[in-house]
Amino acid sequence: MPKHRGVFVKREVTAMSSTLKIGEAAPDFELPGAGSQTVRLKDLRGKAVVLYFYPKDDTSGCTKEAMEFNRLRGDFAKAGAEIVGVSPDSVASHDKFRAKYGLDLSLAADEDKRMLEAYGVWTEKSMYGRKYMGVVRTTVLVDREGRVARVWEKVKVAGHADEVLAAAKAL
Repeated sequence: MPKHRGVFVKREVTAMSSTLKIGEAAPDFELPGAGSQTVRLKDLRGKAVVLYFYPKDDTSGCTKEAMEFNRLRGDFAKAGAEIVGVSPDSVASHDKFRAKYGLDLSLAADEDKRMLEAYGVWTEKSMYGRKYMGVVRTTVLVDREGRVARVWEKVKVAGHADEVLAAAKAL
């Protein structure tokens, strides 16, 4: 398995990975997380895993999304699902973000973007005619065996966490 600055991924990737396929093995990863934790997909086997990818800590849409997942964390736990937010922000940024909004969910830091690339969410974006690389707000539901169960692309925040919870309960 290739290793790049502490991040493990199961497959070689490029900056524009293809979309994940339902039923395929979710790319493995190991990332530093908020609160001095290390987040590894293999450590979450036996649980459903909600990986929600977001662009930046403490921005309006990303804060709303984190607050919605945080509000439902008890319901996700009852459904046997673990929530992990992933962005290219640093662990220090995640720690501040969690403290500021009282978030009690895992946030993983992928500063070198290897995991974001492996999941196909680090892509070219455009705003006001300017092109740049960034995270496309996406959620991936991984089943208890580590396979991709569902993918939501270009997520709209309102009601999204509730929709993901319903899918996690159905696993």
